This record gives sequence, C-alpha cells and structure tokens, in this order.
Amino acid sequence: MSEKLAALHAEIRACRVCRDAPRFGGPLPHEPNPVCVPSATARICVCGQAPGTRVHKSGRPFTDPSGVRLREWMGIGEDVFYDAGLVSVIPMGFCFPGHDKNGGDLPPRRECRATWHDRLFAAMPQLELIVAVGRYAQDYHMGADMRPTLTETVRNWHAVFDARTPRILPLPHPSWRNNAWLKKNPWFEAELLPVLRGEVARLVSKT
Repeated sequence: MSEKLAALHAEIRACRVCRDAPRFGGPLPHEPNPVCVPSATARICVCGQAPGTRVHKSGRPFTDPSGVRLREWMGIGEDVFYDAGLVSVIPMGFCFPGHDKNGGDLPPRRECRATWHDRLFAAMPQLELIVAVGRYAQDYHMGADMRPTLTETVRNWHAVFDARTPRILPLPHPSWRNNAWLKKNPWFEAELLPVLRGEVARLVSKT
C-alpha cells in the first residue's frame, strides 16, 4: 500500500465522527470499529452497504453467510477475496450502524460517504471494476444511471458496464433473504454472473 493510502486508512481506522460529532442523526450507540480494505494495486473493488454484527466483531469484511454467497457469485475463494493486493472492499458505511426497532440493520451512516469516499477512490485510480452491492453503493457509484428499483438497476447493468471507468456491475445484496428475488429473476444468474466471474478472473490474473 502506498504511504498516502496507508495514512488515509489509518485516519479511517481512528475515525470516531459518528460517535463524537454526528452530522446525520444521533450518535453511534457503540464503539466504532471502521472496516474497509483499501488497496493501491487491486483492480477490483467490492462496495457494499455496511458491516453487520459479525463483521463488527471480527473486523474483517463479509465474514458471514452473505460473504460466502458473494464469493460464489464472483467465482473466487477466501484466498483471493481477502488478498488486499487483488480485491479492495470499501462499504458505504465503515461501522456497524446498529439495529432498527424491528431488529434489522440500520442504513449506513452518511458521515462515511461525506467524509471519506471521494478521498479514498481518488487515491485508488488503478481500479477497473466496481462491484456495487445494493442501493446505497449503487447511488454513490452510479448516480443518475440508477433506475427506480434495485431490480431495474441490476437488470440494466449492460448500460453502465461499458459506459464508465472503472466499469460497474450492480448486484443485489447476497443475503439469503434475497432467495425469493433470485428465483424470480433467473436472468441474474444466467446473464450477469458469468460476466462478473469473467471480469474477476481476468482482473485477478492481470494484477
């Protein structure tokens, strides 16, 4: 990792903005544990929502069933996924945001995007593929190219894949809660996943 990127990562690891000086709502209700994996050499960046409780405890991204499915979608194992020289992981929120009244995860804290994301991606110009998992990541990376629903956005992947640098592939969240969505949208596994796996294989071998 370059000195500049390492210094930026150290700043992020020490960040306590959501707890000590929140700008969008109340303070984070627990000790922050920012989780992200920047890289000066990786050509692939996985951009999801925010850590869940397991990742909050482990400090390692996607150490949960969603991570297992995501790696299956990408066609790689843990050895490649957790090699920071090959794959960067930059969620929209770096800390577990807490639970809502129904026990689900709250949205990513907006402070992360406002404070860190532009600086991080400016420091990683070598990226060639953004894997945008879920609406929050798609909003940041795709902007006006998003469609009204996640399904429409993911189904319209052809329109953004070759239109941006780095390329972008929008995905639904790999949570098992989305099993019904996957059954209802077989085109995702038939059309998009082969492209994702092909791009990942190409870029991993290129790095």
